Amino acid sequence: MKAMILAAGRGERMRPLTDRVPKPLLEIGGKPLIVWHVEKLRAAGFSELVINCSHLGDQIEAALGDGTRFDTRIFYTREAQPLETAGGIAYALHLLGAAPFAVVNADIYSDYPYERLAAAVAELVASATLAHLVLVDNPPHHRDGDFALDGCRVACTGSRLTFSGIAAYCPQFFAQIAPGTRAALAPLLRAEIEGAHVTGEHYRGCWHDVGTPERLERINAQLAARAGPGAGL
Repeated sequence: MKAMILAAGRGERMRPLTDRVPKPLLEIGGKPLIVWHVEKLRAAGFSELVINCSHLGDQIEAALGDGTRFDTRIFYTREAQPLETAGGIAYALHLLGAAPFAVVNADIYSDYPYERLAAAVAELVASATLAHLVLVDNPPHHRDGDFALDGCRVACTGSRLTFSGIAAYCPQFFAQIAPGTRAALAPLLRAEIEGAHVTGEHYRGCWHDVGTPERLERINAQLAARAGPGAGL
């Protein structure tokens, strides 16, 4: 199975930290954020990873290499300017192939079991749905949420939860986006949700959007207090 890690963002809210280091290489529990994802995805059976890079992307490539030390294969797409989420995924379709795949935001920290994500990818192969989203409780900085759940289907109305940045997609979901075009994900999701083509789940475990220096510091402090040296997912 294949997965994509979204790592092309500029990280404006993380400045000044991201003036010199790309956000995916900022450390949580003594390890770069993106390394947590690489290791967890590999352990869950994702043997090929695609990472999109833009701002300071050479540092990400230097840190991860071709994936050999993680017992996986890593491929990169390079965006001169970030193409946004859907545009970045569409730009990588030639590497992701014709089968469903997983996508994870590099700038989140969670104990969500990626084995469940692998199962969601397999379910897309056997179903008529185009995407599966992992939703979480609304954090303080995003109280209004994004989407609701109606059983196992994602809905645009109802009691809203927050999209975690963890999902599985069929490549057809992005087929109408020309490679190299900037495109946001939300409009595509809303259109397919209205067509009942998107499933979802509510994950109630640990999840953090590591979007600001204050959040980064707070999460590291929580991990250190809870588990001491070596804390992590």
